[in-house]
Amino acid sequence: MGSHRNGFTKENYIVAVDVGTTSIKCHVYDEKAVVKGSCIRKVAPIYPKPGWVEMDPEELWRGFLDVVKGAVEDSGLEMKQMQALGISTQRATFTTWDRHSGKPFHNFITWQDLRSADLVRAWNGSMTLKLIHGVSSLLHLLTRQKMFQAASILVFSTQHITLRLVWVLQNYPKVQAAVANGTCFFGTIDTWLLYKLTKGSVHATDYSNASSTGIFDTYQMCWSGTLCSIVSLPLSIFPTVHNTGHYFGCTDESIFGVSVPIMSVMADQQAATFGECCFDKGDVKITMGTGTFMDINTGNKPHTSFTGLYPVVGWKIGADVTYLAEGNAADTGTAIRWAKELDLFSDVDETGEMAGSVKDSDGVCFVPSFSGLQAPLNDPRACASFMGLKPTTTRNHLVRAILESVAFRIKQLYDIMLRETQIPVTKIRADGGVCSNNFVMQLTADLLGRSVDRPSHFDMSSLGVAFVAGLAVGFWSSYEELKCLRRTERVFLPRSTSGTLTHSLRRWERALKRSMHWLRMGRNLPFQVGTASLDLKAFLSNQNLTKDAALTAGPEGSGSVRLSGGLTGDAVFYATAFTPPDSDNGMLSYF
Repeated sequence: MGSHRNGFTKENYIVAVDVGTTSIKCHVYDEKAVVKGSCIRKVAPIYPKPGWVEMDPEELWRGFLDVVKGAVEDSGLEMKQMQALGISTQRATFTTWDRHSGKPFHNFITWQDLRSADLVRAWNGSMTLKLIHGVSSLLHLLTRQKMFQAASILVFSTQHITLRLVWVLQNYPKVQAAVANGTCFFGTIDTWLLYKLTKGSVHATDYSNASSTGIFDTYQMCWSGTLCSIVSLPLSIFPTVHNTGHYFGCTDESIFGVSVPIMSVMADQQAATFGECCFDKGDVKITMGTGTFMDINTGNKPHTSFTGLYPVVGWKIGADVTYLAEGNAADTGTAIRWAKELDLFSDVDETGEMAGSVKDSDGVCFVPSFSGLQAPLNDPRACASFMGLKPTTTRNHLVRAILESVAFRIKQLYDIMLRETQIPVTKIRADGGVCSNNFVMQLTADLLGRSVDRPSHFDMSSLGVAFVAGLAVGFWSSYEELKCLRRTERVFLPRSTSGTLTHSLRRWERALKRSMHWLRMGRNLPFQVGTASLDLKAFLSNQNLTKDAALTAGPEGSGSVRLSGGLTGDAVFYATAFTPPDSDNGMLSYF
């Protein structure tokens, strides 16, 4: 693809960025989808409190600029040769900011964050939700519309933005004030980057990102006014939703020296599915990165799940909408990095050989649930654990147990997907950093009883959003052309398995159940120094403490309050970080 200027042809390229959970990557692609230049920067998550996972918006912005400039420099090309920019981002990670100044009110709250666990539990057990289920079931019975069936089984999750955003609106006074003044913008990472790249002129997202928030109605294809009314979220703060392949504007010339058209923003898992060329109904994509994400193309209709698969918009290009049904396990790469930090191995490339050096895991099971368990068990209180340790257990057995847990979770998700969707699987393609592990890939093929295709280029989210951006500007012309550009590195064929593998899987499933309901979530109650609220008094009464217990402020700056007057003596509770330092009012957290 080139442009004829002054008698010679100047080649054009597509630049694509993938903002992941642990890194920001940028690649420059030519017309054969060959990478001409790359750059990567690590992302440093912030853990201000147990269960809280954040990212610094300004640090992420600087990292984004660095990788784009670095990739173009690495390619030996010039920024003016970049015909289009595509941006793929991790999903359900958000912030809010002032629409005029662009200053964030708080850090990005990531998809792994658990601060809304109490709200999730309270809403899922509420009479309001029970009423919604009942009314929706009746409406589905009368109309047979899938949207009412989906509402009849609605449950909240910490991985969706909905209740994390509710938490923000309840606990950050600056956000509350900005909403009241009409100056608050909400956005996932793609929206924030669009705002920054266009110097505040664009507040937008695409359908794939919007559908991954939990606030978007995939049946009506709009932000859910009904849900926002129920949980008290203001619709005014949400961005405009556009097609996945869309002219979102140009980067401001001052940023890269030239204006580059932004032709696609896309959620990372949907982008990876597109990059794997899973364009047909029944195509399956498995991404093994920080988490494992399994997506099946369900065609032009969203899937209604009863066990935790989530219907998302894969992409909307022109008038055509492609839907996916998705299941995920949150801690795939997280578990492997954790094991490395414990010095179970020094190089991740060693793990496949270590696992293969022993015939089995010696009865050891690993439960990869640092962020709870997702579908089909859906337990945010599950704990990560090793079970079945013996004096004979070696490092190799532990590493094998960790790698087996990755494949076992994939098998679990695959079985649910087949059972729920009833869609015949046409092909299975894998990507992500963990798919470079031959042990995991072969075990996955054995468990699924299907061949699994591994691409030569693992960064499928980046390739996928490059494909969409390229289609939008005519760099590529059709899906068929894209299929010819996607290259396979190896196909893992299923081997005949013995009963030993089935036995190991069943043992691991028992370990999962033993890890459930382990963590005791804290609770938050409002308090005022010197008095106790009715809810707090009830709690104190249940703990055999006097109802007239007094609360006094702790040492200045400590964020604590002292409870006195209890039958069991004094006890210290800690106020959460959003307690205003100049006020006697705050929020009491107890565990």
